[in-house]
Amino acid sequence: MAFPDVVTREEWLEARKRLLALEKQATRERDALNAERRRLPMVAVDKEYVFDGPEGKVALADLFDGSRQLIVQHVMFGPDWDGACSGCTAGINETSDGMRAHLKSRDTNFVLVSRAPLEKLRQYQAKMGWTIPWYSSYGGDFNYDYQATVDKDRRQFVYNYKEQPDLLEDEDSTEVPGFSFFLRDGDQVFHTYSTWARGTDIVGSAYSFLDLTALGRQEEWEEPKGRAPKPREADPSFGD
Repeated sequence: MAFPDVVTREEWLEARKRLLALEKQATRERDALNAERRRLPMVAVDKEYVFDGPEGKVALADLFDGSRQLIVQHVMFGPDWDGACSGCTAGINETSDGMRAHLKSRDTNFVLVSRAPLEKLRQYQAKMGWTIPWYSSYGGDFNYDYQATVDKDRRQFVYNYKEQPDLLEDEDSTEVPGFSFFLRDGDQVFHTYSTWARGTDIVGSAYSFLDLTALGRQEEWEEPKGRAPKPREADPSFGD
């Protein structure tokens, strides 16, 4: 096994300071990238999508649960599958109620969506002990329109913004993992962003999710200005 080199404390400190300079540079670059993401244009969602959920049939606007923003985790769980994929399952296991509460304090709701029928979702959710709201898009176009399902009959081969028909291998259809982000202005819903593949590696905390939204962390230092209704000081406690 190849371990790091063994050096003196002084040598380690010198190397650590060099790395710190690179880390600070990466943080500044990440802040600039997040600002560019918030400057992305958005697309009005004019199509009517219907989901099956704990409260019955609901529209996309209902998934916001009164919030201005919505984060949808596209969970890989096909209609003929017995459970969600192992990678999605591991990620949801790490998604805490506390993190979701922090998102909610910034006017952002978090839900799961899969193409499997609701009863299958309920059974798997009960087995795993999850409390995150989970909705079925079974029978609708949502998964296809937002490229969370690759399907031969639908001629939907796009994943991560490029055609990838090889993902199907010998199958007619398969599910793919990702997150989509939406903004609501009154009754109008807009799609602001989606991320796939390695883009999903960086999320897991409230700040990491908020950095991918149109409103961001809603803190005073962020660009562009005037985006958040009530900008606040940087507050990692997510207090009011």
